[in-house]
Amino acid sequence: MPKCTINGKEIEVKDGTTIMEAMYQHGMRIAHYCYHPSLSIAGVCRLCMVEIEGNPRVQIACNTTVTEGMKINNTSQKVKDAVKWTLDFHLINHPLDCPVCDQAGECGLQDQYMEFGKYDPEMAEKKQKKHKVVDLGPTVVLDSERCILCSRCVRFTKEVSKTNELGIFNRGDRSEIGTYDGQPLNNKYSLNTVDICPVGALTSKDFRFRQRVWYLKEGETLCNGCSTGCSIKTYFNKEGFFRVKPVQNDKVNGYWMCDEGRDLYKFVNREARMLKGQKRSASGWEMMVPGAVAKDAAQVVKTAGQGLALVLTGQYTSEEYDAIINSFKNELKTTKIFHWNNNKETADQFDGLLIRGDKNPNTKGLIQAMQKHGVQTEWNQLIEGLKNGSITTVVVAGPENLMGYADYMEKVKLLSTAKNLIWMQSTKHQILDSLMGQVWLVPMKSYVEKEGTFVNYAGLEQKFKKVTTVVSEALTLTEAASVLSGQQIMVKPDTNVLIEANRSQDKVMMEHKKKNEFIFRRGPL
Repeated sequence: MPKCTINGKEIEVKDGTTIMEAMYQHGMRIAHYCYHPSLSIAGVCRLCMVEIEGNPRVQIACNTTVTEGMKINNTSQKVKDAVKWTLDFHLINHPLDCPVCDQAGECGLQDQYMEFGKYDPEMAEKKQKKHKVVDLGPTVVLDSERCILCSRCVRFTKEVSKTNELGIFNRGDRSEIGTYDGQPLNNKYSLNTVDICPVGALTSKDFRFRQRVWYLKEGETLCNGCSTGCSIKTYFNKEGFFRVKPVQNDKVNGYWMCDEGRDLYKFVNREARMLKGQKRSASGWEMMVPGAVAKDAAQVVKTAGQGLALVLTGQYTSEEYDAIINSFKNELKTTKIFHWNNNKETADQFDGLLIRGDKNPNTKGLIQAMQKHGVQTEWNQLIEGLKNGSITTVVVAGPENLMGYADYMEKVKLLSTAKNLIWMQSTKHQILDSLMGQVWLVPMKSYVEKEGTFVNYAGLEQKFKKVTTVVSEALTLTEAASVLSGQQIMVKPDTNVLIEANRSQDKVMMEHKKKNEFIFRRGPL
């Protein structure tokens, strides 16, 4: 545990710690581009300069190990000048096209110039023109002129995804990032290269030119795309959700997430949602508010007796499972509670990094809740009950993320053979609208609209908070359980609503005037 002094502060660090790591561990700021805590040390940007007592030259902090008694600073005029002119060097060929760049507002060049630069440029050479709007693959676009050759993206494909699509080609000021011939950037983690790009060189095709970051709010939650349970940050405003990015979680996903998980915001937005409750009878569909349609369905549930069955998917919170299983077992007096296991054969599959075969965030939580309440049923019992008529009324807590449900159409057809079907789900699907007979459709809250707990594949319990509201009158599974068991509850429309169910998108757009909603903390300018 060597002791050293950094900027006048004496600290103690583990043996083998670099100066960069020591500074970050103790809340000290230092300029850098190429360093990333989950990638190998490249030492190519030369920005993280520090002065070490006894050494006549400034040194890079990312690749210099702390030794006993070392005295270090990055606040001397010598260091400041070195960083300023290195920044100037990085910007020799940069096009300075901030007004049209997607990275504006969260750009390392902008931020570090304001913190460590603010120089009068002395470079007079003409800028080297490079390739623009380079299609690297299905998800990422490259602007070579903006690239500062930090090599983060190259190291990611070599060390993390291990797919090796990217490299640095040519020499000198003609050097460019690119893909090897016949090998596009097309791995399942490709968009992490956009996250770690410190400038606007790599941009996401999905997010490109759709929003300015200062028009977006952000909220942390958990990915519901599989049983890994990555920590994520969602970005949204009153027009909807626009992107998802990973949040560092050393116990689960580190700094990364898969591309598939980034698309799950699309299932939350209004165009994918079930906005109104619906009741199907002999005369056709009748629109109702979610609480009213659930209350109407409760009349059938109450009289079903031993003909009542509950079907649960692994997409809800542990708290919701506990509430609805308790309600059905103790108040509605049925033990016919079944687990719709959509990927039983592939659940244990793993790609070696993050992606799990179980495409549910809380299968473990559902199993734990069923065991807690002594529920022991097999899916075949449900099939047999539907065939012989002993099960007449089925309540389904359907999936919100349909991407992992290849058997969705098959299960809807099976469960709709019941005399009465109460289907609860946040997303809409055309097969639900085509159902005949006695059917109730109940809109549910999505994972960003509630708080709770997901238990991942390893049994790790992770709590998450509500981000915002999209459909104000949609129900949580806990609320639906209360209504179906005959309780009177008040579902108050949320005033903090992203998009309300009873307002058209056109009206929202007309009423909404954009304002800077992105809270981004900067130092004094």
